[in-house]
Amino acid sequence: MRNTLTDLNNYLFEELERLQDDSLSEEELEKEIRRSEAVQKVAKTIIDNGNLALQAKKHLDEYGKGDSVELPMLGMTEK
Repeated sequence: MRNTLTDLNNYLFEELERLQDDSLSEEELEKEIRRSEAVQKVAKTIIDNGNLALQAKKHLDEYGKGDSVELPMLGMTEK
């Protein structure tokens, strides 16, 4: 896994598909809901981290210091 926001987005949609699975028993659905809540919390932290990195990059760019900064979590690694 490359661990980019695109990967995270794909994983979140996979989780959404699992939640919509009509063949799940009530117990399985409850388990999936608990898992999706945990995934959502981790995803929010990852997104917040990516946002912080992006804001820092914008700030550095504004002052001419951003050329050496890469943001792999946003898929920004090439100059």
